[in-house]
Amino acid sequence: MKATTMNKTTFAAMLLAVAALATGCHKADNNPNTGPAQEAGKAIDDAGAKVATEARQGAAEANAAADRAGERIDAATDRAGAKIDAATDRAAEKTREAGAEVRQESREAAQNVKEGASNATAATGRAVERAGEKIQDAAK
Repeated sequence: MKATTMNKTTFAAMLLAVAALATGCHKADNNPNTGPAQEAGKAIDDAGAKVATEARQGAAEANAAADRAGERIDAATDRAGAKIDAATDRAAEKTREAGAEVRQESREAAQNVKEGASNATAATGRAVERAGEKIQDAAK
């Protein structure tokens, strides 16, 4: 049985050697000083650097977008504040105007009450005077 195990090991080693030769386990053509493991490591490093660069660019773009959004919010807040101030000023002016109208109408109403009271007093006085004349005429 030992001969069979040795033949299997030898056969496996030969297959591995053939596979290594067939897959091109040799130094790179473009740089004779680097091997496949070094090229794989370089490819991984390059991919990592590319991802890091893209991540930095994405973060920079996100920061720029956030800055623009902040500026827009500030501008919108300023416009809203100006509109609120203008609305407050208009409301205050309308309140002053309404107060002036109420005072004027109150004066006019008070004048009407005075005139009405004066007219009522005068009418009462005339009625009393006529009644007095009638009493005098009746007493004669």
